[in-house]
Amino acid sequence: MPPFGPGAPSGRPGLGPAVKEPSKVVWSLKQAYAFLPEFLARLTIRRDSGPIDCVDSLCAFVSTRAAFVAQKTLYGYLKTRMGTRYPSLFEDDVFVASINLAKMHVFVACLADLAVYAAAWSLRAEPVEDSLRRDLASHCFRKGLADNAAQAQGIEGFSLEESEAEFQRRLSFQDWHSGPTGAAFFTASPAALYHWAPIAPKLKKDDKEIVENSIKYTWREVRSQFDKRIRGAILAADLNGLPPSRT
Repeated sequence: MPPFGPGAPSGRPGLGPAVKEPSKVVWSLKQAYAFLPEFLARLTIRRDSGPIDCVDSLCAFVSTRAAFVAQKTLYGYLKTRMGTRYPSLFEDDVFVASINLAKMHVFVACLADLAVYAAAWSLRAEPVEDSLRRDLASHCFRKGLADNAAQAQGIEGFSLEESEAEFQRRLSFQDWHSGPTGAAFFTASPAALYHWAPIAPKLKKDDKEIVENSIKYTWREVRSQFDKRIRGAILAADLNGLPPSRT
């Protein structure tokens, strides 16, 4: 399954299509779905290195990096746990359904963490109202959901509406001034990766710290990229016209 697909909205990398039933593709294609697109996705991300100086560029960063982190860590955990059995598991329809469900839940958690971090950190030195910070985080989150809405269709146990409602609840408790900083923003994604990864509980019971640390480590590079590229003062001037965070 590709972590980023050529059919992603606006030509930007997204979650890619859901895992197909292996019976409908030849073995070589199944292997490509599981491995090759991850390499191609990394090349796409590396080419994207311009300044983040407007709402659109911030949304693009949040959406693509959330998708990248979600799938890199989810598939990395599965490959490590399954070993040589990993490709053959795509012949199991139950496993295919489970990984599609996990993919969306982990992505939404990554999206939520990064949207709040990006809105808070990019505007930390700017004299803007907290309502604008909240609106910016909400806009980034909604854009990420929209970019990958097609991949969520038909996945039993996942709801875009519930994801939006949960994010709004999170925003209602967000302290934009004396709240978390840096890595402390990233709480939902480690928990989601461990919870939703389709590994038998008895097998992953000793994995919690390792799994959560793997995604925390991956976020370090994303934050480093963000800090180098963000242009907070210019971004702040582009906030007029943002839709309100609550519908």
